[in-house]
Amino acid sequence: MGTVTLGVSIAVPEPYGSLLQERRASFGDPAAYGIPTHVTLLPPTEAEADDLPAIEAHLSQIATAGRPFPMRLSGTGTFRPLSPVVYVQVVEGASACSWLQKRVREASGPLVRELQFPYHPHVTVAHGIEEEAMDRAYEELSSYEAAWTCGSFALYEQGADGVWRKINEFPFGAGGGAPAVPAQGGSSMDQPSLHP
Repeated sequence: MGTVTLGVSIAVPEPYGSLLQERRASFGDPAAYGIPTHVTLLPPTEAEADDLPAIEAHLSQIATAGRPFPMRLSGTGTFRPLSPVVYVQVVEGASACSWLQKRVREASGPLVRELQFPYHPHVTVAHGIEEEAMDRAYEELSSYEAAWTCGSFALYEQGADGVWRKINEFPFGAGGGAPAVPAQGGSSMDQPSLHP
């Protein structure tokens, strides 16, 4: 069946997800509508398509052992000059994200990989665009605030068109109580609805 490019992330729910996606587009980031607004748990990773059932079973096991937790975003940060990224900071929920991403990549699982940079949970709002636009993103979102209860994470696959689409969502706990995360709008591209 070949290889697929996968990612695991926590979706930023509405109304925050669409708003940040639209702001990212307004800064001139061409990837804005191809990437749902998220906090990464596993960056883009090549995997064998045949391994998908084992990967989904692994993620399901992690989610079942977890529980919902508060997430809060506040203000901006940047990885420049190391990496051309401006992001909204995760100021609450970062330790839970760190715990989850370690479990996703653990040596006994099917998604083992080393990270290029130390893990730092964040929500990208500008990537690889003109410096002036990066500065604008940093300034204009510096007072941004959002908070919600994170009840799940999801597995995504990147299509040949560069768009990330959800394959499956994994609610925390014994499979109940996770709020639905609606699809983010603002684009004519096919974007599946996200639900547990």
